[in-house]
Amino acid sequence: MSESIPNRHGRDREPNVIWIIADQLRAQSLGYRGDPNVRTPVIDNLARRGLRFDCAVAGAPWCSPFRAALLTSTYPHQNGVTRTPSPLDPSLPTIAKPFRDAGYHTAWIGKWHVDGSNSGDHRIPPERRGGFEYWRGYENNNAQEEGYVFGGYTDTAHPRHDPNDEIPARLGGYETDALTELFCDHLRTHVTATREGDGRPQPFFATLSVQPPHSPYLGPSHAQGNSRGPSWPSITPSEVTLRPNVPHVEEIRETARLDYAGYSAMVENIDWNVGRVLTTLRDIDVDRETWIVFFSDHGDMLGSHGQWEKSSPWEESIRIPLIVARVAGHQAMQTGRSDAVVNHVDIGPTSLGLCGISSPEWSAGYDYSHRCVARPRPANQPEAGGARAEPDSAYLQQIPRKYHRHSVNRAWRGVVTRDGWKYVCTPDNDWLMHNVRDDPYEQANLCYDTVYQEKKLELHAELDRWIRETEDEFSLPEIALER
Repeated sequence: MSESIPNRHGRDREPNVIWIIADQLRAQSLGYRGDPNVRTPVIDNLARRGLRFDCAVAGAPWCSPFRAALLTSTYPHQNGVTRTPSPLDPSLPTIAKPFRDAGYHTAWIGKWHVDGSNSGDHRIPPERRGGFEYWRGYENNNAQEEGYVFGGYTDTAHPRHDPNDEIPARLGGYETDALTELFCDHLRTHVTATREGDGRPQPFFATLSVQPPHSPYLGPSHAQGNSRGPSWPSITPSEVTLRPNVPHVEEIRETARLDYAGYSAMVENIDWNVGRVLTTLRDIDVDRETWIVFFSDHGDMLGSHGQWEKSSPWEESIRIPLIVARVAGHQAMQTGRSDAVVNHVDIGPTSLGLCGISSPEWSAGYDYSHRCVARPRPANQPEAGGARAEPDSAYLQQIPRKYHRHSVNRAWRGVVTRDGWKYVCTPDNDWLMHNVRDDPYEQANLCYDTVYQEKKLELHAELDRWIRETEDEFSLPEIALER
């Protein structure tokens, strides 16, 4: 079924996978990516000991569309979750199915947000929890100090099923801290309960999904006794270094500094809690065989280009952190930086591949696990050519118009390429073209520059290919070479 890894006692075990998902954490806002405003030593070390996918994107940079694409490995227009909020059809299989079929325990703890509500009070019945064996969370919540969770083992016949778990319970303290506590407690319980006489617990696929650093930008408060971690905030608004593409408009810059001070405290709190997860894995002796996949569902503009939050095609919105690392290291594990253009639909197949589990036939994503560990490329994914050749680009979508303030009020489609180009169209209109490798702050729109028209035609054809191959519906403009 999968590779085996000897633990520190010499006994072979099958690999586990943990997803740690932050909400609205842009790739640029971490220490290892050069942000001067945050201290993220745990995540930075994880990036050093594992593989950084610095070209990873949120192909649908909006909560529900990304999460449904993540869970089903299908694009938003294929699974029907095209906006937030929007319900995921419970008949669609999720990544929990192939993991469970392979004998894995599956658990989801925290934010769900694919059941069609923006309310934290929204009750999600067991049959709408994606097929996870253990599910304890909530639909959505934008109040970090006022979170509630419910749910437990979905099978009422499970020996640890407790009907009282379905009664909403208020989280104790700051949300990220409390959810991490629930997550670590569940892992301890699961490993202890399933550990056999030879020390081999049932392998698991488990997700910790937290709301921060999603707005409102409020970090934990020690004065209220709501966090046990480092003292926050570590930076005040006046000390914040803004990105060069935040306009020199005082109202925008003042708001961006204020928001970013809170945002950075939330990011540092996540970093501390990632450390708690790693410590727990060591304590229960599953660190050597556990893969950590750390990522977010989209970024946050935070004033760049005068925009806020998500759903925009600029880098601060679409570019997400993605780190794949074995907790305690492994001789076959690859390290460094990958140029693979990983999209939301690819994270599931890659996670399965880390455990030697084949991608399901309904998956639209690509398995990048061969990049993470030294072993032959899967037979159904040849080095070049063929139906499953590694993509050189990723498809970007904002399917409905979004009427939110300080956001792009248009539907759009786009493409980002391995060599650093981005091209975006609104309906019947070519809009943006950036060479992100040379212009990371996207200050030079080359879309109408005649010098770059041949490149524009190439990118236009690539975008058209994605629309046709995924059977999306979008009206591209007609363009021709201009001289």
